[in-house]
Amino acid sequence: MSTPVADRIAGAPISWGVCEVPGWGHQLDPGTVLRQMRELGLAATEFGPDGFLPDDPQAKAATLAEYDLKAVGQFVPVVLHEPEHDPVPEVERAMEGLVAAGASTVVLAAATGQEGYDDRPVLDESGWATLLGNLDRIAGAAAARGLAATLHPHVGTMVESGEETARVLDGSRVGLCLDTGHLLIGGGDPVEVARKHPGRIAHVHLKDVRIDWARRVQAGEETYTGAVAAGMYVPLGAGDVDIAAIVSALEDHGYTGWYVLEQDTILAGPPAEGGGPDPVADVRASVEHLLTVAGRDR
Repeated sequence: MSTPVADRIAGAPISWGVCEVPGWGHQLDPGTVLRQMRELGLAATEFGPDGFLPDDPQAKAATLAEYDLKAVGQFVPVVLHEPEHDPVPEVERAMEGLVAAGASTVVLAAATGQEGYDDRPVLDESGWATLLGNLDRIAGAAAARGLAATLHPHVGTMVESGEETARVLDGSRVGLCLDTGHLLIGGGDPVEVARKHPGRIAHVHLKDVRIDWARRVQAGEETYTGAVAAGMYVPLGAGDVDIAAIVSALEDHGYTGWYVLEQDTILAGPPAEGGGPDPVADVRASVEHLLTVAGRDR
């Protein structure tokens, strides 16, 4: 019998506004974020950006243990498409911390090499060949350490759209991190991916988004960062992603991995001082919706 969904719900510091992008917004301290995660009943968390948790792998693991949180994985944006750049050493450094903390997954994003997610270059055939080859190399390195490597389609990276996601699935053996928000914003269909490729999905970032803002980003009428600040991401069940259909497709196929609640948030200041969204309230609403659509006995 698989572990109940309630025991596979994890958090991510980005839901508290903690992000690697310079100037993203007010950054809360780790103690506040991790304490609130545990108070909400989350079982685990991803690491967050470099510098959020201690750099030393053992210290990183000890920090999470202090808050009785398991480690899930780490989002690692890395340049994969440049022939002269070897991404493996960078990813291996991240994997040291993951192994030390007993995590399961390294979550790759095909970084552009630029700051932020508001613009990206066009990838040519040579770049695609390099990217796909590097994904397979990293997948092998991760497997050797007992980890699953996944590719996270992400707005403003070299893999964001449904077509680009399909090319990764067809051209490499890396697992997929299904991010239900980024895939929709990038023009893909997360429900279709969940139904067609459940066996390739090794990790899930559950997000809900407002389609009106997503379309503005797709049309170039608004930057990704501007749309996030305007409230494009909302708690599960409050937006236009069919969370129930996605969870049902995965659970019916025997998915046993984590559901990481990620609602990209930009804080103007401390939430208690009126700094915009209330991460605790938003994550609590997402947990409740996920348990409802999954069926509490699942």
